Amino acid sequence: MESAPTLYAEERRQSILELVNRTGRVTVGDLGQQFGVSDVTIRSDLQSLADQDLLLRTHGGAVPSTTAAAEMAFALRRQRKVREKQRIGQAGAALVANGDAIYLDSSSTSLAIAHQIKDRQYLTVVTNSLAIIQELLDAPHIHVIVTGGTLQRETAAFVGPISQAVLDQVNIQTGFFGAHGIVEDQGLTDVSPEIAATKRPMLDHCQQAVAVVDASKWGRVGVASFAALTEMDIIITDDTAPQAHVAAARAVGVNVRIV
Repeated sequence: MESAPTLYAEERRQSILELVNRTGRVTVGDLGQQFGVSDVTIRSDLQSLADQDLLLRTHGGAVPSTTAAAEMAFALRRQRKVREKQRIGQAGAALVANGDAIYLDSSSTSLAIAHQIKDRQYLTVVTNSLAIIQELLDAPHIHVIVTGGTLQRETAAFVGPISQAVLDQVNIQTGFFGAHGIVEDQGLTDVSPEIAATKRPMLDHCQQAVAVVDASKWGRVGVASFAALTEMDIIITDDTAPQAHVAAARAVGVNVRIV
């Protein structure tokens, strides 16, 4: 059998990216055979592309990092930046007092906050996140209000007019908002217009709005904006956040907390 032509790493990675976007899914084994390199090399290629948010790693391969793929990847998002999200979750939980009513959106970072508040007393949590509902099942002292609505399976979130009608009836001490991206001009954005449409009105019901975003979210722009930077009272992010973006947020008066 004729061997595959030798490609430089960047050429090979570009070819891999084109292939995954064309076919919808690739495996390490198939790529290794196609490009004539080891599985270790292919895994390194996939990780490099994933680190640039050009594709999403899966067990044994990768899928496209398109809007649709990003929406379908809640389980994968939970696996990203785990340590950073734990620290952000702890910092967010520190803002919550016993007896508070809080809003947790459907982001994986808000899920990290839910994990940190399970020992709180007389707490009310309003959420549209199926994952957060499941996380708080074994915390009977926390009153959970579920928005209902249409289940968007790919994001494990409830969306739509029914969900919004419930949110319109609640008043919240602190709302926690994750984001697909955060930049100076477009503010906080999401990959799903339906999710953004759920978050946007919720800001009006929160005495304090807190953005919880890891460093990878800075400088990225999703399909739909749901908040300006100045609508956030606090932004909690990790210590690898780009200094220029952090400085720009602080310049418009936002309290950015690095953890």
